Amino acid sequence: MKTLHFEIKINAPTSKVYETMLGKKTFEEWTVEFSPTSRYQGSWDKGSKILFLSDDANGIACGMVSRINENRPNEFVSIEHTGILEEGQEIVVGEKVDAFSGALEEYTFVEENDTTILKVRMDSAPEWEDYFKESWPRALSRLKEISE
Repeated sequence: MKTLHFEIKINAPTSKVYETMLGKKTFEEWTVEFSPTSRYQGSWDKGSKILFLSDDANGIACGMVSRINENRPNEFVSIEHTGILEEGQEIVVGEKVDAFSGALEEYTFVEENDTTILKVRMDSAPEWEDYFKESWPRALSRLKEISE
């Protein structure tokens, strides 16, 4: 796995950026850059399971099974990806998940003079690296737009 880093300066306080990034409705607005049907199901509370979902070509929900390792509001969020959702089934062991199980995705919020520096750190399997290098900057730009 390779660790990728992304960063953006947003002209809004960390509390606003944090709420916009994780809020149910606003999450769907900025993550549309990953998938037009992107959404989550679950809780951002530390230790909680959360599903990051989108619809496949047949309109069936699929996505990532994850756990919130840490959530310090307005400071830091750590997500551990533990499996996938495929055809309504959670798969957390086996070949389909071996390549990325345990991968981390982390958000750090740094406030500087009423602006926020948002830093994203994520582990990626090599075959997804180009996708994330294209999608994350667009998604962060959209997050900036709806946060300001």
